[in-house]
Amino acid sequence: MKYTLVAWMRDKPGVLNRVSGMLRRRNFNIDSLQVSHSETPGISRMTFVVDGDERVVDQVVKQMHKVIDVTRVEDISEQPTILRELALLRVRTTTETRAEIMQFSEIYRAQIVDVSPDSLVVQIVGSEEKVDSLIELLDRFGIEDMVRTGRVALRRGTREGNRQTASSVWKARSTPITNGNRSEREKTGGV
Repeated sequence: MKYTLVAWMRDKPGVLNRVSGMLRRRNFNIDSLQVSHSETPGISRMTFVVDGDERVVDQVVKQMHKVIDVTRVEDISEQPTILRELALLRVRTTTETRAEIMQFSEIYRAQIVDVSPDSLVVQIVGSEEKVDSLIELLDRFGIEDMVRTGRVALRRGTREGNRQTASSVWKARSTPITNGNRSEREKTGGV
């Protein structure tokens, strides 16, 4: 079974390397990994999908808590969540196939984000099944390039208060997002 885990970590150089190294050393199979900024300045959010059973997931969570810069880890597999994936596909086209590719894209609510004489770049956002289905349809035209983000996830409903869990070594401060600190939140620290 595939489990979706979310970890919050300090946004500084080497943290992602330590986390991925720990997972590799213990032979945990990761299906997808996505890291981005979080709502808290100085904290990155990592969403990753682990293939295994409950024992494997329990071990992953325990090992993640040992990484000093990881402030929180959550298994959101059994919780109501919104799961999305983004894919960009460069599809080979001819004058005969261009309209059909555009029609498939419209049916899947995908967008054409680039057009050239012999190809189209299609952007799709949706569930993994939806992305896989469009890829399967467009594959017969010839996919020249493809990139996928991997699963990103957010729990449904409201956030449980202003709960901040942190390691005993470092605690993230929570700052409301304003235009004044937006650039600070979006700065990368090397994760």
